[in-house]
Amino acid sequence: MTVEYLPPALETLVEQFAKLPGVGAKSAQRLAFYVLSMPEGGAEAVAQAEVGARGRSAGGPGCQNFAEGDGPCPVCADPRRDRSTICVVADPKDVTAMERGREYNGLYHVLHGVISPMNHVGPDDLRIQPLVSRVAAGDVSEVIMATNPDTEGEATAMYLARLLRPFGVRVTRLAYGVPVGSHLEFADQATLMRALEGRQEL
Repeated sequence: MTVEYLPPALETLVEQFAKLPGVGAKSAQRLAFYVLSMPEGGAEAVAQAEVGARGRSAGGPGCQNFAEGDGPCPVCADPRRDRSTICVVADPKDVTAMERGREYNGLYHVLHGVISPMNHVGPDDLRIQPLVSRVAAGDVSEVIMATNPDTEGEATAMYLARLLRPFGVRVTRLAYGVPVGSHLEFADQATLMRALEGRQEL
C-alpha cells in the first residue's frame, strides 16, 4: 500500500498498521495520525508496552497460554480453578473468548494451532506433548475439546481423543448448534446434526 502524499516515515507507519488483522487502509491511516497526535511520550509508551509484552509473554509451563516469564498464566495461578478439568483450545485468544462467558471454571491447554495437512501443520508442530504429560500425571478427570467446528478443528479433536483415551480420562466436545436468534431453515446439515447431538432436557 503506497501513500505518495505522506512523508516516508508516516507512510511506513500506515503500512505497518495495515498489516494488522481487520485493519484496512483508512483505519491504518487513522491509527497512524492518532499515534502522531498523542501527547509527548504517549507513542513511546505504546511502543514500549508492545515490546515488553512480546518479551515477557511466553507459553506457561503447563497450559502453554501467555504468561509472565517462566511463571504460570493468570488462570493456572488462580487457586479457585477446578484443576481436574482441562479445556483444549487452538489459540490464546480462544481462552479469552471462553473466559468472557464466565461459565467455565477449569484450566486450559493451548495448542497454538490445529492439525492442517494443507498448511503442512502436523501433530508434532503443536503443543500436544505437554497436554499428554498433564493428563498422564493422573490429576485430570475430563478434557474438553474446544477447537473450532471446522475440518481442521474436528480432525485435531479426534486425534487428541484417540491419543488420550488410554489414560482413562473422559474426553468431551463442545456442543455446537443453531445460534440464538437464527432460523432452522438457514442452518446447514452439520449445524443441525450438532444441535441434535447436544440437545438438553427442558
